[in-house]
Amino acid sequence: MNTRMRRTAVAVAATAMAVSLAACGSAKQSGGGDAKKETPAATGDAIKIGLLLPENQTARYEKFDKPLIEEKVKELTGGKGEVVYANAKQDATVQNAQVDAMITNKVNVIILDSVDSKAIAGSVKKAKDAGIPVVAYDRLAEGPIDAYTSFDNEEVGRVQGKALLEALGDKAKSGQIVMMNGSVTDPNAKLFKNGAHSQLDGKVNVGKEYDTKEWKPENANANMEAAISAVGKDKIVGVYSANDGMAGGIITALKAAGLSPLPPVTGQDAELAGVQRIVAGEQFMSVYKPYAPEAEAAAQMAVALAKGEKLDAIAKSTVDSPTTAGVPAVLVPVVSLTKANISDTVVKDGVYTVAEICTAKYAAACGALGLK
Repeated sequence: MNTRMRRTAVAVAATAMAVSLAACGSAKQSGGGDAKKETPAATGDAIKIGLLLPENQTARYEKFDKPLIEEKVKELTGGKGEVVYANAKQDATVQNAQVDAMITNKVNVIILDSVDSKAIAGSVKKAKDAGIPVVAYDRLAEGPIDAYTSFDNEEVGRVQGKALLEALGDKAKSGQIVMMNGSVTDPNAKLFKNGAHSQLDGKVNVGKEYDTKEWKPENANANMEAAISAVGKDKIVGVYSANDGMAGGIITALKAAGLSPLPPVTGQDAELAGVQRIVAGEQFMSVYKPYAPEAEAAAQMAVALAKGEKLDAIAKSTVDSPTTAGVPAVLVPVVSLTKANISDTVVKDGVYTVAEICTAKYAAACGALGLK
């Protein structure tokens, strides 16, 4: 991990997640009772942590989450920790098999970002039965998980909804919006949707609403084309898009239909392409979710569980899944990202340099915003 990634953690969550893991001395796992096998801390063996990420359609997982978790595990274990990585590429069956492989490989803990939160529950139980704690990462997996770290996902939707209303102004009642939600297999998608509806309902007219299969931009593009035909391009005043990848597909469809100027479109994840579209005025906003504190919290909890330590000093809150109550949790704040605060968010935190954002195509727009 380079130093500009690490600065995000310092800026957002130093107080919430600072912990001295060596100070904890319990030989029990938080939320799971006594460990079923000797911990690496007791045997002197290196800690082995399985990391299962859900897909590679979204740039964040390979670019940020994986290297951030690997770096933090290495730091917490004095270089002795090993991260065993696999990506399910949006296939729940593959991810179940990956959990089985992690159990066979005798990892000490699994960090799991589930493809399908319900379909993975049986595999989570298998891991638990094998004495392997599971940290649910980003998405709240079902089954007997031991810990969870993510963002306040309803707040993500509320931030998106508020921003869209701000962009619409007086147009909120004069036309219709299209809502492009995420995949039904992702529990976060429902939370984003709920948060957005809490802001939008009664204030705008929703012409069409879709749950977008697998979060794929091409599926969002096809849905948007259908919405334009059903609603009429002249009646669409805004688009709620649950993330940046889908926003790209939506904007392509809006351009192809000849909408000019483009209606405001929301997003999430602060992907580089999304930030560039914001600079260019094609996308109104994204939700900046600082990945470093989320990733570092997952690594901290995983290493603590591998050592048989409690999570009280790390996880300051709890969440309930449909199957497990009182799961120790770390929830990281989010920020609405617009033209006005690019310098103070993704640039200041070292996620992207100005040079990365302001390529030749966006140089003039960056100059107008003072991005230099």
